[in-house]
Amino acid sequence: MTRQAREVLMRTQEADGSWKGDYSGPLFLSPLYIIGLYAMERAPDAPLADGLLSYFRAHQNEDGGWGLSPESPSMVFTTVLTYVAQRLLGVEADDPDLVRARAWLLPRGGPLGSGSWGKAILALLGLYEYEGLTPTPPELWLLPKALPFHPSRMWCHCRMVYLPMGWLYGRKARVRQTPLLAELKRELYPEPYEHVDWKAARQRVADTDAYTPRSPWLRAASRVLGLYERLHSKRLRARALEESLEQIRGEDVATHFICIAPINKVLDTVVWHLARPDGPEVRAHLERLPDYLQRTPEGVTLNGYNSSQLWDTAFAIQALVASGADHARETLARASRFVESQQVREDSPHHERFYRHPSRGGWPFSTREHGWPISDCTAEAVKACLLLEPLGLNRVPRERLAQAVELLLSLQNRDGGWATYEPTRAPRWLERVNASDVFANTMVDVSHVECTSSCVQALVAWKKAQPEAPVEQAITRGLAYLRRTQREDGSWEGAWGVCFSYGTWFGVTALVAAGAPPADPALRRAVRFLEQHQREDGSWSETLQGCRERRWVDGPTGHAVTTSWALLALFACGEADSGATRRGVAWLRARQGADGRWPREPLAGVYNRTGGIHYDTYLRTFPLWALSLAERTQRRAFPPIQVLTLPPLEAGALTP
Repeated sequence: MTRQAREVLMRTQEADGSWKGDYSGPLFLSPLYIIGLYAMERAPDAPLADGLLSYFRAHQNEDGGWGLSPESPSMVFTTVLTYVAQRLLGVEADDPDLVRARAWLLPRGGPLGSGSWGKAILALLGLYEYEGLTPTPPELWLLPKALPFHPSRMWCHCRMVYLPMGWLYGRKARVRQTPLLAELKRELYPEPYEHVDWKAARQRVADTDAYTPRSPWLRAASRVLGLYERLHSKRLRARALEESLEQIRGEDVATHFICIAPINKVLDTVVWHLARPDGPEVRAHLERLPDYLQRTPEGVTLNGYNSSQLWDTAFAIQALVASGADHARETLARASRFVESQQVREDSPHHERFYRHPSRGGWPFSTREHGWPISDCTAEAVKACLLLEPLGLNRVPRERLAQAVELLLSLQNRDGGWATYEPTRAPRWLERVNASDVFANTMVDVSHVECTSSCVQALVAWKKAQPEAPVEQAITRGLAYLRRTQREDGSWEGAWGVCFSYGTWFGVTALVAAGAPPADPALRRAVRFLEQHQREDGSWSETLQGCRERRWVDGPTGHAVTTSWALLALFACGEADSGATRRGVAWLRARQGADGRWPREPLAGVYNRTGGIHYDTYLRTFPLWALSLAERTQRRAFPPIQVLTLPPLEAGALTP
């Protein structure tokens, strides 16, 4: 069974040595793509339009709405954008699916109940008034950089979204009005458009969309910014719009017009269309827009990133090495070449001018062209390289691995943990002005258990390879962060996977990699937590709803990916021969199909607590990894705890 799973993973490797899977899930991205094209007086060709419509139809909820992901409850935010997108593609208002959508949407106020980002996008179409938006003046970019609420201090995904939104808001940009848009105004609102109280609409959010309540801080900031908007200087506004364009240009150059993610990608393209119609920036952006398209069995959608190639490849390497490298040398050699080719070799141009952390030595989530290295992606790439080195397959020289380690050290936060793209720049209270409504943790790039665990494991592996490397203090601080963030029930909460099985796997593997023995109290608590949540059939199962509620929520059936994460954690904790582990392995084997694959499962990824996302390769990687450790244990050819092929540091080596 392990052999079959290994063959499936090897067979699905791309020609460039990577694994490139489906990374879709956010249902508001395709509507944004269609709306963006419409704003530029363009439209997808007929086959693409048909694929997009097919995907919309496949993922409409029974109540008539659409959620943030295919497994989410309906939201006004996604429903209104999806409705508008279909009308822009030529679907008539009397289409039965759109009739159902209106029946769900209108009692919730139509666009008036949408989360704030949806309102901002509709304002561009003239389907919502700018007076009804939480103000996002571009002048914020002209504030002193030392202020804690300067945009450069926000989490980079957040500031890259608000950057073009601020430019559009500052211009009160609006596309040419058409008869179709006039029809939409009549269809979307439960009252005549001209009677809407836009000032009251600014604070209105439907219950479906109000995941993060609007705090008194946000309401106060909105009032202050609203007053500024009435009194602002035209000269200062012009300066702010030019500065925003320069910041967008910096993002374009650093990412080769891919942009950090599809939201700012589409909005930046629209901004350039309005600022420089038919200019070279527009052409360059349009050439890279298809990078985000994803064809699925249900139709066409947009991925949440241009790909997850580096991330998936680093895990695939580790799973294949665990399964027996001799059986996969050619596959691993190709994967190693891909990893080597995707390391960022230089800092982004004028990185200080554009508020970018140094990049040299890092690895992005997707490809080198993307240009945004991430802490855990860099760490997992370092781990993969060091696993391949004893096999003679690593192609990244030690000098460049040292640069990666230097970058990791520069990314460590004061609390000992690691965030994603940058060290934490803003005080935690800035999250109180999160105006997204539908997402959590958007404003501040805080430390995460997954990022911290990956970085600790990479530094431990590097210390073994380079004993003189000065990384002990960083490891010690990272371990202290992980011990502090373990929950009372023994789990760790994951931020990027669903959810406690994922976080707990990362939490324990870092402790074990650094030398924690099986009797360590933190590991014992983690084992008890996993045993308590094992299902009667031996599997484990978690759903996206658990991320929203921040508690373990079982699905109706076991999940191979969740079970694999739990098993990998148990193996790391020295539980290879326990009853829980044996039953989990038996379930995983029984669940595997004759072709070596596991049946399609619910979404295993998450972002900002509410957004589900699909990691296509997880179902090919993690079950193989878990079964490989089970077989190793059965043969007694390898120690039962095998987190890294490199042994842990000697006792006492990490004493502060």
